[in-house]
Amino acid sequence: MVNKTEKIWMDGELVDWDDAKVHVLTHTLQYGLGVFEGIRCYKTPKGPAIFRLREHVHRLFDSAYIFQMEIPFSKQDVEKAIVDCVRVNGLQECYIRPFVYIGYGAMGLYAKGNPINVSVSAWEWGSYLGEDGVKNGIRVKTSSFIRNHVNSNMSRGKVSGYYVNSQLAKREAIGLGFDEALLLDTEGYVSEGAGENIFIVRNASIKTTPLTSILEGITRDSIMKIAKDEGIQLEERRFTRDELYISDEAFFSGTAAEITPIREVDNRTIGIGKPGKVTQQLQKIFFDTVHGLVDKYSSWLTYI
Repeated sequence: MVNKTEKIWMDGELVDWDDAKVHVLTHTLQYGLGVFEGIRCYKTPKGPAIFRLREHVHRLFDSAYIFQMEIPFSKQDVEKAIVDCVRVNGLQECYIRPFVYIGYGAMGLYAKGNPINVSVSAWEWGSYLGEDGVKNGIRVKTSSFIRNHVNSNMSRGKVSGYYVNSQLAKREAIGLGFDEALLLDTEGYVSEGAGENIFIVRNASIKTTPLTSILEGITRDSIMKIAKDEGIQLEERRFTRDELYISDEAFFSGTAAEITPIREVDNRTIGIGKPGKVTQQLQKIFFDTVHGLVDKYSSWLTYI
């Protein structure tokens, strides 16, 4: 359940949570074309800090641009709205959801003249895949649903409608007793989780899916930079399910999932069945970073 806060930013104004409403014929609600971001704010010794705010807002605008949605605010306006939303709600740690959607007006698939609306919400939210999952790892099922083809949907955009595919995969995995789904691409290679990027570790070297059928994850990018700084070999290359099965370690990454180890895939134990050394090393640096304890990555934090 979403933990209710006091205010939501909507089109330039902070409104009461219960008054943040749209018309039932809002175009995005009917047809699914809206773009959004998931951002986290963490408690640090210097107060709450938003992790990689500029990069998230930049990706939001990129998503809108891909789909020819002209956001009626500047990037600076949206960054300020996000900071204001966290501050006015008195949040120390939270999840933040900027959302750009096509508003009420014309119906039908082509609604060029409809307004483009923007909202920002923030609420307290723990680890998406559970605290136990972050600590001990999760069980994953390869889905019977595949990730959308790059020419049927444009994977660089973080689009509301795309997550129907993710919901189908997630529901299937949960229904079969697993914690999360893994989706393959249209050629049968590992793509990503229902809402996360994936990494595997073999012989102390990391491999992650290249930017083909996957979202260009900001947590993914952070992990890649940290791994490089730590001298850990990392490559972006396609890999198959059986390579995942025989990997020494595997983990998901994402704003909601943070860094969540994978201990089992398709009833096959990964490595020793618990988070490995490389995963734990990256987890520690990542969580220290977001909590303001690593000077090297201080530029990734926007303090409230």
